[in-house]
Amino acid sequence: MRSPIYTPMTLPNGSVLPNRLAKAAMEENMSAPGQLPGQDLFGLYRRWSAGGVGLIITGNVMVHAEALTGPAGVVLDEHTPIEPFKKWAEEAKSGGASVWMQINHPGRQILANMPGVAWGPSDTRVDLGKNSKRFATPVAMTAEQINETVGRFATTARRAEAAGFDGVEIHAAHGYLLSQFLSPLSNQRTDKWGGSLENRARLLLDIVREVRASVSPKFAVAVKLNSADFQRGGFDLDDAAKVIAMLEPLGVDIVELSGGSYEAPAMTGQASDERTRSREAYFLTLAEELSASSPLPLMLTGGIVRRAVAEEALASGVDIVGMGTALAVDPFLPRKWQDNPHAKVTLKPINIKDKAVASAAGMARVRQQLRRLGAGRRTRPGINPKVALVKETILQGRALKQYRTWLESRTA
Repeated sequence: MRSPIYTPMTLPNGSVLPNRLAKAAMEENMSAPGQLPGQDLFGLYRRWSAGGVGLIITGNVMVHAEALTGPAGVVLDEHTPIEPFKKWAEEAKSGGASVWMQINHPGRQILANMPGVAWGPSDTRVDLGKNSKRFATPVAMTAEQINETVGRFATTARRAEAAGFDGVEIHAAHGYLLSQFLSPLSNQRTDKWGGSLENRARLLLDIVREVRASVSPKFAVAVKLNSADFQRGGFDLDDAAKVIAMLEPLGVDIVELSGGSYEAPAMTGQASDERTRSREAYFLTLAEELSASSPLPLMLTGGIVRRAVAEEALASGVDIVGMGTALAVDPFLPRKWQDNPHAKVTLKPINIKDKAVASAAGMARVRQQLRRLGAGRRTRPGINPKVALVKETILQGRALKQYRTWLESRTA
């Protein structure tokens, strides 16, 4: 019997994905000079497209040149050259996959040594205990800055369609700006963007409306949303269900469920509660609860490495299964599953007590695999996470110098 993984998926806008597997977004931080996609990203996405997924979602592309999650982030705004993005879309679609661009603003999750701005709904800094000083102290956004941000998301979406992408995913999870507005912990405003959930969701909903109005009907619009923040008093499962209902009439095609933030990095498996799985499909139980009432198709991402678990997620009511780390280790895993349902990838656990450092080391280990894939080399998942973190720190230091120079030339 054919696995449900390999059946097509028709989205609400009528476009069709060839199967139910997606390469979920991972933050590559691999831009070429000028904060543009270059040969490394072209090679990486060409391999993912050949690997058998039906959908590829890019690592987050920044809508604001002065606000990056990392110094080698890709920027697409009104001033960006479009040709490199056309090449990126072409390579990502070369194997038959659809490709969506994840678009994002980091808000307060900005490292203290980064130039530019650190904005948030309020002036509350990321709380990582002794590591808090690594992050900038944000300023509370003005109404003008909020409205400009809505426009930036719409501009990036419009230009993504012009470059040949098939859709965008608006990032409202993982503690980034839109997630910050949704959370009652980071959003302490008393105006129309704060207080009730309806007010805290206002920025996300306005962005979705503007994005949908800026692109064609067949261009997919997705939202990445936390199923929960995993922080006491934060955005929770009930909030997520209500926000999904708010999104339904706005032309959203799918909601991707994830969880956590820099403060509680559940998306890397470093935080858990009684409703998360210890090793694989971190958010499956939460997704099962949300799928029972969701008026929109749902995508589940978080730790899936085995076909049986992907099939379990689909059986639970989820429509698409997203994989990140597994495809960083073996981009051809979806094709292998067709012949060997038991094929999987294995990464050794990270034994670092500090959750923030463990999360950074885990991401560095993954990013080392992405760099190897982009260069046409084999992956080395056995690399020591601490060694990977040192290597990435050196590379990011070089990228920071380049970014400073580029940003100064842009704002001169």
